[in-house]
Amino acid sequence: MSGYRFDRLKILVVDDNQHMRKLVVAILQAFGVVHVHEAADAEHAWAMLRDVNPDVIFLDWQMSGMSGLDFIKLVRKDNNSPNPLVSIIMLTGHTHIDHVRTARDAGANEFLAKPVSVKAVLARLISVIEHPRPFVRTRTYFGPCRRRRPIDEYRGPERRGGESVEIDDTASEKV
Repeated sequence: MSGYRFDRLKILVVDDNQHMRKLVVAILQAFGVVHVHEAADAEHAWAMLRDVNPDVIFLDWQMSGMSGLDFIKLVRKDNNSPNPLVSIIMLTGHTHIDHVRTARDAGANEFLAKPVSVKAVLARLISVIEHPRPFVRTRTYFGPCRRRRPIDEYRGPERRGGESVEIDDTASEKV
């Protein structure tokens, strides 16, 4: 962990389960994160987003009201979004590969299975810092590149089926 200044990060933890929220906050504070904000639902998180301007959001998938997936889509695509490039780590107890893909396709940067562990939270946090993926905009998607390999490595036919793709590398300079 040496070399990281987690005390400079601003993190928003969004989960309707107070115990899970407190657990994630406690883990982050143990890493030295000082600026941790909490929201009990996606509606409150959306209201806080402009004021807090977090570097990373830990977001529960299944909440009453607006789901975590809907929140990601709002953050990524809404014209009023204060930061569509914010790193989002999706928290969920549903770890089937279809859920991972759905979160990825909604625009999540990382996926974290519940119950969370200290090691897993640290790994996802370091991942969004050390390995930020460029953002991609197509007609149907805006978010981090879904591929984890560098884009230059792909040598197959029709990378995205002929869709025009715009790559935004500014996200990798954010954190």
